[in-house]
Amino acid sequence: MKGKIMVVTGASSGIGRALALEGLGRGMKVVMSARNLEGLEETAALGGAPKGQFLVVRADVTQKEDCERLVEAAVQAFGGIDVLINNAGLSMRALFEEVDLSVLERLMQVNFWGTVYTTKYALPYLLASGGSLVGISSIAGHNGLPARTGYSASKFAVRGFLETLRIENLKKGLHVLVASPGFTSSNIRKTALSHDGSPQGESPRAEDKMMSAEMAAWHIMNAVKKRKRVLVLTREGKLIILLNKLFPSLLDRLVYNQMAREANSPLK
Repeated sequence: MKGKIMVVTGASSGIGRALALEGLGRGMKVVMSARNLEGLEETAALGGAPKGQFLVVRADVTQKEDCERLVEAAVQAFGGIDVLINNAGLSMRALFEEVDLSVLERLMQVNFWGTVYTTKYALPYLLASGGSLVGISSIAGHNGLPARTGYSASKFAVRGFLETLRIENLKKGLHVLVASPGFTSSNIRKTALSHDGSPQGESPRAEDKMMSAEMAAWHIMNAVKKRKRVLVLTREGKLIILLNKLFPSLLDRLVYNQMAREANSPLK
């Protein structure tokens, strides 16, 4: 993968930061993007790579113009794109009957439309390079997660969008990977939106017992290298997908009970 050109959205923290650092460590040229410029610069500093190996671009994936500018900046700096990782994401925690609809709209804008916009502008370059299009979905994109209606819906949408693109471009050499991490230690739960759109704050889960963002990034980059179609991370995640096929009603009860045990869970 050395010398390949990779664009990562949401690279200011969490899995996105870990992906950028993993790419730099493998000798890739990495374009890091997010809204948080300070976080991006911190990611770049942690990478310790020479300036000619990376580019920092402040962009909001909910804005089409920003996504187009991001792609143009990557091509201008490095001459093309070999890997696009649509990682920028936002979560939520609230019952649907209590949540403001603007929260769901915000999640769809970031998680789904952000993936669509960036992919639209990068696709010609990925087709030209026979490159890899990657979407960070979630186990919640395979099985509904209570109190996360907007999050699950957006991740289901990302998965459907990417799987369809894979089929459309079956004869054009495009590699499409749908990566579905399980619960991963990152700041996504701290920034998750509550019922009124305000940040949730402290994570309701034991972050130290989850897969690290660095380990998730390592697995994802290996899947890109091997041009895998699907990546499901964590034993819990793989078990959920299996149970959903074999015993869906049982899984519903298990998932409900587990999420109800979270600190301050909205599930009664």
